[in-house]
Order: sequence, then structure tokens, then C-alpha cells
Amino acid sequence: MTPQPSHSAARKPSARHRILHAAAQRFYADGINATGIDRITAQAGVAKMSLYNNFSSKADLVEAYVEARHEEWLALHRARAAEVSTPQEQILAVFDAYIDHASTGYEHGFRGCGLLNAAAELPVGDPGREIVRRHKEYVEGLLVEQLRLLTDNDSAAELGEHLSFLLEGAMARSGLEGEPSRLRRARAIAVGMLADLNRTR
Repeated sequence: MTPQPSHSAARKPSARHRILHAAAQRFYADGINATGIDRITAQAGVAKMSLYNNFSSKADLVEAYVEARHEEWLALHRARAAEVSTPQEQILAVFDAYIDHASTGYEHGFRGCGLLNAAAELPVGDPGREIVRRHKEYVEGLLVEQLRLLTDNDSAAELGEHLSFLLEGAMARSGLEGEPSRLRRARAIAVGMLADLNRTR
């Protein structure tokens, strides 16, 4: 009879997953440029060759990390958006996803948007920066899409940009302060802006 793998062995994450998880922790806590490959492989518990079997270079790993951060936020937003229905609630779900992101347990505390932190270390033209730009445009697009259900296209675009700036400013301040109270304040401001929009309809 062929022995069956234990449940723990069956659940063991792949080397790629462990490398990406370790890189995410180190890049966010210490910065991309300050984190060497040896530090990542040691934390992941893999040989250096294993890293290069899964990622062609550190730059490739960084790009995968940025893409994973984008997907991580999408999952937070999908969970929040699934709980609500009205356009106003859908807009606030974007703020709630940012608050959830900031409230996650981090090794050295919350240091702001991991995507913008990464972009600040990457050169102009780097594929990782393009992922970050697309992410921010996507978030603003979510806001505008719901605002179009409440007002005309021009006003929706203008207010969507305003709310996007509010979010980014609150993320920056929350990152500096190491906790999400500025994001909660930004959400409260957004509630007021949406109430004003309702009154003018």
C-alpha cells in the first residue's frame, strides 16, 4: 500500500510562495534596495538556486512582489464591496479596504502604501512602477464608476480625483504615524462629501 502524504506535507507552501512571502516582508519592512537576496532566501528557508529557479532576477522578484501587493488589495476590496450595495457604500468600501490594509499586522508597524514605497525605490520606466500606476488608476476608476451613478460624468471624474487624492494623502499621513486613524478621518470626510452630493441632486 502506497503511503499517503501527511496533511502538513500536503499543505506546505511551494518554494516560490515562501520566497515571495519572505520578500514581501523584507521589502516592506526594510526597503527593496536594502534587502539582499541572501536575506530573502534565509528567511524563506530555500537555497539561492531555488530563488533563481523561480525568479530570473531580483528585479523579476520585485515585479512579482508589486503585483502581489496589487492582488492583495483587490482581495480586501472585493470582500468589502460584497457586503454593500448602494453607490455611496461602494465608494466607502474603497476607503474601508485601505483601512483594512493599514490595520494588518506588520513586523515593524504600518509604513504606508507598500506599492508607493516600492515605486519610490524603482527607476523611471521600471515595470514595477507601471504596475503601481495602473493600480492607482484602477482605484480612482472604482470611485468614478460609482460616482457616475450619483452625478454627471464631469462631476464624477472631478470628485473621483478629489477622493483619490484624499485617500493618498491619508495613506501617507497614516504611514508616517504608523496607524490608520488618518484613513478613518478621510472616510468620515468622504461621508460628508457624499452627503453634500446627495443634497444637491
